[in-house]
Amino acid sequence: MAANKKLKLTLMRSQHGRGANHQACVAGLGLRHRHHTVTVEDTPAVRGMVNKVSYLIKVEEV
Repeated sequence: MAANKKLKLTLMRSQHGRGANHQACVAGLGLRHRHHTVTVEDTPAVRGMVNKVSYLIKVEEV
């Protein structure tokens, strides 16, 4: 992974009714509500959270 790589994350599905760990991952990524988009650095920690909640978010490489 390059030092300057970034990911654009968009919350596509609601986090209500999901497990506490999945809600914590969404919050940790900085996503607040549906269709909210954030840009984060591509690190192993972020990739782990993205993999855990991949069914809720859309991921694009910037």
